[in-house]
Amino acid sequence: MKKILIANRGEIARRVIHTAHRMGIATVAVYSDPDAHALHVREATQAVALGGAASADTYLRTDKLLAAARATGADAVHPGYGFLSESADFAQAVVDAGLAWIGPPPAAIRALGSKAGAKALAAAHGVPCLPGYAGEDQSDERFVQEAARIGYPAMVKAVAGGGGRGMRLVTDPAQLPAALASARSEALAGFGCGDLLIERALLQPRHVEVQVFADAHGGCIHLGERDCSVQRRHQKIIEESPSPAVDAALRGRMGACAVALAQAAGYVGAGTVEFLLDSNDFYLMEMNTRLQVEHPVTEALTGLDLVEWQIRVARGEPLPLTQSQVVLQGHAIEVRLCAEDAHFRPHTGRVLHFSAPPAMAFERAAMGALRFDHALEEGAEVSPHYDALLGKLIVHAPTRAEAMATLVRALQGTRVLGLPTNRAFLAACLQHPVFASGQALVPFLAEHAEGLQDLLLNQELLALVSSALEAIFASNPAPSLPCALARPLRLRHQGQVHAVAVRELGGGRLQVERTGAEPATTTLQLPQRGVHCVPVGRLRWHWQAGGVDGWVEDASWEPAARAGAAGAATELRAPFNGKVVALPVAAGQALAAGDTVVVIESMKLEHSLASPVAAMVVELLVAPGQQVAPGQVLARFAPIASLAQGAAA
Repeated sequence: MKKILIANRGEIARRVIHTAHRMGIATVAVYSDPDAHALHVREATQAVALGGAASADTYLRTDKLLAAARATGADAVHPGYGFLSESADFAQAVVDAGLAWIGPPPAAIRALGSKAGAKALAAAHGVPCLPGYAGEDQSDERFVQEAARIGYPAMVKAVAGGGGRGMRLVTDPAQLPAALASARSEALAGFGCGDLLIERALLQPRHVEVQVFADAHGGCIHLGERDCSVQRRHQKIIEESPSPAVDAALRGRMGACAVALAQAAGYVGAGTVEFLLDSNDFYLMEMNTRLQVEHPVTEALTGLDLVEWQIRVARGEPLPLTQSQVVLQGHAIEVRLCAEDAHFRPHTGRVLHFSAPPAMAFERAAMGALRFDHALEEGAEVSPHYDALLGKLIVHAPTRAEAMATLVRALQGTRVLGLPTNRAFLAACLQHPVFASGQALVPFLAEHAEGLQDLLLNQELLALVSSALEAIFASNPAPSLPCALARPLRLRHQGQVHAVAVRELGGGRLQVERTGAEPATTTLQLPQRGVHCVPVGRLRWHWQAGGVDGWVEDASWEPAARAGAAGAATELRAPFNGKVVALPVAAGQALAAGDTVVVIESMKLEHSLASPVAAMVVELLVAPGQQVAPGQVLARFAPIASLAQGAAA
C-alpha cells in the first residue's frame, strides 16, 4: 500500500492524512468546489477536484472517486466516516477496481449496515434486542399494527444510515403517521432509502457503544466502551470513556456480545456496536461499520492509533494485541464543536477569527493533554452542503473530574468568531451537576437544555454592554479627551433592544448608564482584556468574553419602532441556509403559537420553523424545493390579537 485516496473531507480527511504520512504512505485528497481551498486539500500529497458542490455531485459519486484514484495511481481507498463509508456497493466497486478497501468486507457491511439485518443476526447469536418490527411491508397500516403490538412509546428509525437522521420518538398513536412521513423524507434525502423500522423505546437509557476490531485471520477484540448519552436531535455532542455506569463485569458482557456480532458477520477492520443501557441490561441499537467520529476517546485510553490499525489490517496484517493485552488508562472526554446556535439550529458562514489553546492534533492525547481534531482556519467557509461539525476537543486525564475541568478551560480558551457555535453550551453541559455526577442519560438535554440556554442567556446579558461597547469602539476608538455629552445607544441582542447612555471620560474610559427598569452606572476601560470581537456585516458584531458568546447590533440609528422589534411577530425569517421541503400551512390559515409554518432541510437534517405567536397567515413567500438564505422572509402573518382589535373597531 503506497498511496491512499481519502474519499472524504474536513477533519476526518486530515486525520487519515496525518497517520498515512507518518507511516510513509502518500495520500490523495478529493474536493468539491466549496472545499477547493480547504486544509485537507493542501495537506495531502495530491488533490483532485470532483466538480460540483452538493454531496450527491461530489463525495457520493463512486465514478468520480474511482476516476480520481486511477488518475493519481492510488492503490487504496479510505472512506472516513459519513458519505460512502457504510456503502457496500462503494466498497465492492473499490475492490472490483483492484484497489485495497480500508474497511470491512462488502458482505459484512450488507449484513450489518441495515439496522433490520443487524438485529436479526444479533438475535440469532444471543445479543439482546428490543422488540420491534423491521419487515418488508412498509405501509403505514402495518406500522400502526406493529406499534400497537410492541406498545408505546416507540421509536421510528431509518433502516439505512445513522447520525440521528430518520429517527423519531412516538409517545402516542396519533403521532405515528406524521413521524413515519417525516422519517421517510429525511431518510430518503440522507441515505437514498426510505425504509423504516419501529421498536420499543426506552425513555431513560444510556447510549453506550463498544469499539471492536477484527483482522482477516479470525482475530477479533474490543477496546472498551464509550458513553455517548448527551445528544441533541439524536446526535452525540459529548462522548466519554470509561462510562460512569459500566464496571469491569458489565464491560466484559457488552464486549463479548459486540465481538460475537462482529464475528457472526465475518467482520474485518474497525467497527462500533451501539447499545442502549438500562440499569444493568443492554440492548442492541445498531452496528456502525466504519470508524466513529469519537474514536479519539478510545485512542486516548488505549494509546493506540486506530487509523494505523485500519491500514495494517487492510494490508493483511494480524491484530497487534490480544484481548488480555488491551489496557485502559485514565479518563477521556470528547466534545463536538459545531456551527449551531443555542437552539441547535445549524449555521453557515465564514470563520473570521480562529485561535485555540495549545493542543495536539490527530495524535493520542497524553495524560492531562488536550487534543483538537479540526479543519478550522480563518477564512474557512462552513457550507450548507455538509454537516455542522467543525472539530472535536478531546482531553485525557487521570480522573474524570480532571478531564472535565481541563476541557472546560480548553473550550473557554477557544475562539471561533464569525458564525455561531455551541462552544459555550458544551462548557455549560460539562459543568451541569447531573453530568458532573455521572448521571446524564439520553434525555439529559431534553430535560435540561432549556435551563442551560437560560443560563447562557443570563451570562450574555451580564457581559452584553461591556462587550458590545468594546466591539463598537474598536473601529472608532474612544478619544483621549473627555466629552461631557452622553451618547445614547440602542443595542439589539437576540431580538431585544437595550438602551444605554455612554459618556467618554478620556483615555479610553467610558461611563455607561443603563436605562430601563434597573438603571445602573459603571465605568469601563477600553480595550478590555479577554474580550474578542469581529464585525459581521454593517453595525453587527460577534463577541466572545471568556466562556461567553454573544451577538450584538447597533440599532441606534433605526426608527424606534423598528429598533424595538415592533414588527418582529409579522414575519418569519430563515435562520440559516437550506431548502424548503414542506409548507404545512396556507394563506388565510389561523395558527397557534408554536405551529409549524415551514420545514427546511439544512446540513442533512430537517428543521421545523414555527409561528412565535397566535397568528393568521397573510402570505407565503417560498415554495417547496426552493433554496433560502439566512434572514430571508419566508412568511408574513398578522397576530390574532391585532385582527381581533381591528374587527372590534
